[in-house]
Amino acid sequence: MQRERLTPDRIRRFSCAEGVKQAFLWDTEAPRLAVRATAGAKSFVFEAKLHRQTIRMTIGDVRAWNLDDARAEARRLQTLVDQGIDPREERAVRMAEITTRREKAETAELTVGEVWDAYVEARTPKWGARHLRNHMAMVKAGGAPRTRGRRKGEPNVVQPGPLHDLLSLKLSDLDAKAVREWLEPLAERAPTTAAQTYRALRAFIGWCAASEKFAALTHADACSRRMASDVLPKAKPKTDCMQREQLALWFEKVRALANPVHSAYLQALLLTGARREELASLRWTDVDFKWKSLSIRDKVEGERTIPLTPYVASLLINLKRRHDAEAKRVRTLHGSDQEKEKERAVRALPWVFSSPTAASGRLQEPRIAHNKALTAAGLPQLSLHGLRRSFGTLSEWVEVPAGIVAQLMGHKPSAIAEKHYRQRPLDLLRMWHTKIEGWMLEQAGIQQPKSDEVAPSLRVVSSA
Repeated sequence: MQRERLTPDRIRRFSCAEGVKQAFLWDTEAPRLAVRATAGAKSFVFEAKLHRQTIRMTIGDVRAWNLDDARAEARRLQTLVDQGIDPREERAVRMAEITTRREKAETAELTVGEVWDAYVEARTPKWGARHLRNHMAMVKAGGAPRTRGRRKGEPNVVQPGPLHDLLSLKLSDLDAKAVREWLEPLAERAPTTAAQTYRALRAFIGWCAASEKFAALTHADACSRRMASDVLPKAKPKTDCMQREQLALWFEKVRALANPVHSAYLQALLLTGARREELASLRWTDVDFKWKSLSIRDKVEGERTIPLTPYVASLLINLKRRHDAEAKRVRTLHGSDQEKEKERAVRALPWVFSSPTAASGRLQEPRIAHNKALTAAGLPQLSLHGLRRSFGTLSEWVEVPAGIVAQLMGHKPSAIAEKHYRQRPLDLLRMWHTKIEGWMLEQAGIQQPKSDEVAPSLRVVSSA
């Protein structure tokens, strides 16, 4: 073992012999300190025995460390060894503490927008597509030219989402005072939007408070129930619902709509009691004409199967013929000038209620067509969810058991008996559902088709 009193000159002249991987020059002043030379570098190292095992640690490059500092560090490490402490573990602990302090400092600077992105990413697997879109819309920057849905007096550009003003705040600054200052003007301007956004913000705050990473920065009381009751308008249950005597006018004007997809969608929405997006997202693979059933994406159970009643089946058969004709036409499109048209058409083919002009390929905004029909019929305003409410209400005229209606509409079972002891077959649901449809059509003066009259003689047409 080569040992000399280390000096800057000796360190400079010391080198690793050719053909040798490494060489050591040990110090006489600090016996556990050495210079290790390899083919391309020199560094100070510390070596000692602990619990009968040799431990070696690199202190640092000789160009970065002063010799006296290296000796002092070697003596400090020897002190740890004398106490039975492994210097490597001590260094790991110190590095972890430094990392923790740095992460805390970085986390303390996190903005609401940055944490919101983490929240949405974490919750997306548990959310439906519409719920996710709503959360994305709440934080949109705005400023883009408005291309559709502009009301009289509104600006020509898309407005920022209701939560956008909070995104630049530090999460640690999002307290009850900041939330109230944001919420009060929003509640005056758009009370419904304010209530919906406040609920989303409260869920976000709850997630942050439960997160190990963000809990220390979160004001858990930022969104209190007291604030909601003080600032937000009192929630009133929606009551819009069609009356029996309004059915004839409603069907007349909806059936007269120029767009057959809009017409079929609105009628099916009333006659199935489905939620707006459940029906709009219906694919042809969800429709079984042979066994007369519809498989609907359900926000409660994930999926539910309901009967395909005769009149709704006739509506969908007409759309299917239209779909098959479009599929044939798509196969004839060739050339670069028709590529975009073909791309739009192919995108729309999987959907029952298709819309080639929509980015998704399916129906996005049926309210405009519905409002036109209501105006033409002279009927009061009725929301799309009001059609679902109408299904549940008008079903009572047929004296349908409440559990049947709830199962058709996709409501949660309301009692132990419903949850555990009522397993209704599709045929039983079909019997009652057909009665409901027949009664509504009778009030509208429409003849309900017989089941065998609407059996489709359709074949599958490939869109390839």
